[in-house]
Amino acid sequence: MKRKFYDELVKWEKENVKEPLLVIGARQVGKTWIIKSFCENTYPNYVYVNLEEQKDLISIFEENLTPEVILKKLSIVLGKTIDDKTVIVIDEIQQSERAITSLKYFCEAKENYRIICAGSLLGVKVKRFESSFPVGKVYIKHMFPMDFEEFLLALGEDALREGIKAAYSEMTQLPEAIHKKALGLYHDYLIVGGMPQLVKNYIDNHKNITMLNRDLQEYIRLAYLADMSKYVTNIAETAKIAAVYESIPRQLAKDNPKFKYKEIRDTAIKRDYYGPIDWLVASGMIYKINKLELPQVPIKAYEDADSFKIYLSDTGMLSNMCGLNPQDLFPDCHNTFKGAVIENYCIEQLIIHHKELYYFKPSESMEIDVITTINDDIIPIEVKSGRHKRSTSLNNYVEKYKPKYSIRISENNFGTSNNIKSVPLYAVFCI
Repeated sequence: MKRKFYDELVKWEKENVKEPLLVIGARQVGKTWIIKSFCENTYPNYVYVNLEEQKDLISIFEENLTPEVILKKLSIVLGKTIDDKTVIVIDEIQQSERAITSLKYFCEAKENYRIICAGSLLGVKVKRFESSFPVGKVYIKHMFPMDFEEFLLALGEDALREGIKAAYSEMTQLPEAIHKKALGLYHDYLIVGGMPQLVKNYIDNHKNITMLNRDLQEYIRLAYLADMSKYVTNIAETAKIAAVYESIPRQLAKDNPKFKYKEIRDTAIKRDYYGPIDWLVASGMIYKINKLELPQVPIKAYEDADSFKIYLSDTGMLSNMCGLNPQDLFPDCHNTFKGAVIENYCIEQLIIHHKELYYFKPSESMEIDVITTINDDIIPIEVKSGRHKRSTSLNNYVEKYKPKYSIRISENNFGTSNNIKSVPLYAVFCI
């Protein structure tokens, strides 16, 4: 399946970047597959090691971190010649802080070593690195689940994808038949999500959403919970991380989905749960969207980090945790969790495209789902998920702050009215 992240790997190699590449992302988003695929297509020779499966290799990094010494030891253990021309892939590198430290020396060496590293909880390790992290000595890139555009490409819907992009560019309506087809695939995506394993299962089952093996999502969720206990030595801290993660569906189902500690447990306070939330953000399992106090530049100066919403990194996982079936997400259904899933989907698609997102709620009469910058302009985005009828909020915002334009995301076709761009839910990846 085509992944847009492949272009990041190509860019790293084409520009001959000296720093070793560090691929950060949640478990099961496809990091190992994309790296191996890239290496097989690009290099005549590469070595793959996994420090979780091959724990004995960790000892190679425990003493001398000189690149030549490390490569010599690897050559002996693996029984093959490894030199400065050999591309080395180190998976699950978070298992060894010394291995991460060694990247500094590979970067500073006279030879241009080609080192690519990945890890399921690498973001957590980077954030909590006990020794000095090799800042400026590694090339860090984040990988996410498949967005809806990649989902279309995986289904062989290249023409539909191009049609959506063209309609967005011109803000012209798609023919009703095409619009309905795109909405149908979007509804399936809400259940499937962007985990490659689930997308493949959907394709293998002839794109029949009722035949999707949703146990796969449960296995991934259990793997996430296992990671929490595996990589957090404090049992009480592990329980808090799991409690935050499991609370997200009911947090999002509220009319006001601002994160509340009391939704975790009655006695919960910020001091006890700030660390667990930070861990989940660093792991890539959740996204944290802060409140914006004022829509002015520089936008970062006006964020309120104490008021925030939390979303899951994969909408399919959220649908599964909410116990939703495909029919629960149809337009005429009023399931409690429907609005939460649709809003989560929009946030996920925007974050995958490296958008800095905020929400804005200055009063009871005004609440904007998303505020972001597009081409240096501060743009309000309203998500019509069926949870609220917020046109009044958007109109009040436009009247008071006069943005260059605003965006309304809904099941409606493309169009522009009163300087509001109507963007169908299946086209969020275009924004």
